[in-house]
Amino acid sequence: MADYTAKCIDEMEAGFGGGFVKARAELGVTAFGLQVIQLPPDFGDYPEHDHAESGQEEVFLAIGGSGWIDVEGERVELDGKTFVRVGPEARRKVYAGPEGLRLLAIGGAPGEPYKIVPLTELGAAS
Repeated sequence: MADYTAKCIDEMEAGFGGGFVKARAELGVTAFGLQVIQLPPDFGDYPEHDHAESGQEEVFLAIGGSGWIDVEGERVELDGKTFVRVGPEARRKVYAGPEGLRLLAIGGAPGEPYKIVPLTELGAAS
């Protein structure tokens, strides 16, 4: 039997009012972080943050809607064609465009085994 998991985003558990889809946990991935972030139209309250403490770098790709990411004051469009990698120490903040934004976020610390963040687990309160 083949080793794979397939699941629709809309059937996955989500925290933070549906804005943080726990794709990694739903698919059984343990090698890297994998989430889907869903923001309503013109949303600007996504928290600015970095991953300096964990050393995690992130890659983002818009998979629906549009928006942009501000990285240390530089605006990069999230248009469904552009991958954006952000290093651990860079401050980042995501904004949704007028249609909202569905964003794939992949993360991990270079050269380190992936450490699962408890709030990304199924059933975790958020």
